[in-house]
Amino acid sequence: MGARCFLFSAARRFIQPSLLSCCRPPCPTKRDMSSKRQMDHLEKTSSNYRQNDLYPAQVCGIMDESETVKRLRISVSPDFSFKAGQWVDFFIPGVETVGGFSMCSCPGLLQREGVVELAVKYTKHPPAHWIHTACTLGSRVAMRVGGDFVFNPAPSDPAVDLLLVAGGVGINPLYSILLHTTNLLHLNHASGGRDYQIGSAHLCYSAQNTQELLFKSSIIEACREFPDKLSCDLHVTQQSADVESHLQPFIKHGRISEEELRAHVDPQRTLCFLCGPRTMIEALSQTLMDFGLPKDRILFEKWW
Repeated sequence: MGARCFLFSAARRFIQPSLLSCCRPPCPTKRDMSSKRQMDHLEKTSSNYRQNDLYPAQVCGIMDESETVKRLRISVSPDFSFKAGQWVDFFIPGVETVGGFSMCSCPGLLQREGVVELAVKYTKHPPAHWIHTACTLGSRVAMRVGGDFVFNPAPSDPAVDLLLVAGGVGINPLYSILLHTTNLLHLNHASGGRDYQIGSAHLCYSAQNTQELLFKSSIIEACREFPDKLSCDLHVTQQSADVESHLQPFIKHGRISEEELRAHVDPQRTLCFLCGPRTMIEALSQTLMDFGLPKDRILFEKWW
């Protein structure tokens, strides 16, 4: 905790006033909003919930999650908090554009180690480009939590069956939710089955190939730890190489099918979280409603 407090005080000095002065969200003008340019993260999420506080943070780990995705481990102040599925406004000194990245870690990791994790795909968008080309251990940033796409049950809430559907890097918030579900299952066991009634959770995750299936080993490990509660189907749409033997039981070739979704939909119990390309989300949302799943039990994230 002492190290986290040191980070908080040191990073707070860092962002006052040099970073905070450049971190104020811009107010879109009428001209901005009527132009044909692509809206930035702050505009896309202007109607979403976000916390008021901006927190200092420091990069304490960097790894290649895939050939195109870097995973950051970020140490945050003791007051930082979030719910599984949420994202952060990501402020970088010297970079005018504010990034928006879903957290791929769960609240439990924050409680245990004082860190959060982001997995960011390479693009030329300035925040993502900075992460891939300029970010180093010790880099200091600032973050603000936002988002309504959350799974945060209370200990006494009735059980639900989760259906998690991800496309590409849209796995990030769903992986956070899956990890949080795993933590809740541990708490349920520790309480003798009294707290956190978890039904089941099934993940449908599609990427171009197994290299781009992020977190696959951890996902499979969680499913093997709780085989009666957690399951997954990992889809590859452009796989050319042979699939490794330990992955084969979980891999399906081709896109996520209606039949697969139907097998995991119970209109009375299922709560579905979708995150992926807009066209995928819109098509699958309609499919799920055609199966009788109420619209208010289909939550999606497509701003990214």
